[in-house]
Amino acid sequence: MNYETTVDADGNSQPMEGSLQDEAEREERAGRNRKIAIGAAIAVVALILVWWMFTHGSDATDFAPDENAQAPSITVAAPGRTTIEGTITATGTLAARREMPIGVVGEGGRVVSVPVEAGQWVRAGQVLAVIDRSVQTQQTASSAAQIDVARADANLAQANLDRALKLVDRGFISKADVDRLTATRDAAVAQVKVSEAQLGERRARNAQLNIVAPAAGLLLERNVEPGQVVSPGSGTLFSIAKDGEMELLAQLSEDDLARIAPGVSVQVIPVGGAKAFTGQVWQVAPVINPENRQGIARVALSYAPELRPGGFASATINSGTVVAPMLPESAILSDDAGSYVYVVGKDNKAVRQPVTTGLVTNGGIAIVSGLAGNELVVLRAGGFLTEGETLRPVKAAASAAAPKPQANTPAGAGAN
Repeated sequence: MNYETTVDADGNSQPMEGSLQDEAEREERAGRNRKIAIGAAIAVVALILVWWMFTHGSDATDFAPDENAQAPSITVAAPGRTTIEGTITATGTLAARREMPIGVVGEGGRVVSVPVEAGQWVRAGQVLAVIDRSVQTQQTASSAAQIDVARADANLAQANLDRALKLVDRGFISKADVDRLTATRDAAVAQVKVSEAQLGERRARNAQLNIVAPAAGLLLERNVEPGQVVSPGSGTLFSIAKDGEMELLAQLSEDDLARIAPGVSVQVIPVGGAKAFTGQVWQVAPVINPENRQGIARVALSYAPELRPGGFASATINSGTVVAPMLPESAILSDDAGSYVYVVGKDNKAVRQPVTTGLVTNGGIAIVSGLAGNELVVLRAGGFLTEGETLRPVKAAASAAAPKPQANTPAGAGAN
C-alpha cells in the first residue's frame, strides 16, 4: 500500500498524518459492511427455517429418531392364487408302435429279386422279395400229373364195378367179388383226393417263396439282396411299421408315472429338430424297473418323416392344472423340518411359515398348502433372516411378484 511521505532536513522520510487516518477509516467501514452482510445472511436463514417449520409442522415427527432406521430393506410380494398348467418333461426313444418283422416262411432258396426299398409304403400282400422256384415248379407239375393218374385209376375201378354188378344177377360174379371191386373203386377215388391235396400243398409252398407284406405300412428295414440264399433261420429280412404309426417310449419316475393317465396330450420334439408333434399317452407301464425305479409311458404319434424309429426325443406331458399361490424359487427355503418361507408379520417382524410345494414351473413353484396368497412373502434374502427380526418391507414390481405359470416340471419332480 502506498503512503504519502515527507523528507526532513536529515533526509529521512516520514508518513503524513492525514494519510494514515484515511486508511484507518476505510478499514473500519469495510469491517462494518462485513458484519452487516453476515447478520443479514443469518436473518435470511432464520426466516427460511421459521417458514419451513410452520409449513411442515405436521411432519415434525420426522425429526424424531426412527427405531426401524437400521432394519434391512427386504423385497416382499403377495403371490395371490394362480391357475397353473402342470407338465412333466421326459425323454425317450422313438419306435414303431406296431413293428412287424418279416422273414422266410417257406423252405427258402436263392433270392431272385427285391422290388422294394426301405422308406417306401407297402400294401397288404405286396411282394417284397421273390425266391427262385425252378425246382418247385417241376414238383408242382408232377403233382398235377399224379392227379390225372389217380383219376384214371378211379375211372377204371368204377367201370369194373359197374360190369360186375350186371353179372351178379346171372350168377357169374359172387357177392365177395362185388365187395372187392367196390373197395378198389373207393380207394381209387380217395387217391384222387390225396393227389389233389398234394398239389394244393405244393402250390401253397410255392406261394410262400414270395415274401409278402402281412399288412400295409411303412417299410423300415430291408436286410436282403438278390442272389442271397435265405432259409427259415435267416432272421428278419424286412421290418414294417403297421400303418406307419409311431410312438415315443418316455422314461418317467414312479411319482410322475402316477400323475398321468392314458389319453393325456403330449408334445414331442425329436433331437436335432425344432418342430413339435402332438401325441397322446396310450399306455402307462404296469410295472416299474426295480433297478432305476422308472416306468414307460407309451405316446402314440402319427407318421411324420422327422419321426425316425431309434431316434431320441423329448416330451412335455400335460399332468393337469392346479390353483395355488406361486413363488419364485428364491423365496422358498428348506431345512430338516421341511420347506418354509418368511412372511411379514405384526410390527414388520419376520415370521417363519411352513409350506408344501407342488408343481415346479419355469415361472416358479406352486405352494400346495401353507399360504392363502394374501400374505407378504419375502422373495429374496430369506436365508439371511431370523424369525422375529424387524424388516423394512419393500413391495416388488408386478412382474416380479406374479411369475408366469409356464409349467415345465423336470422328470422326477413332484410335491415335497
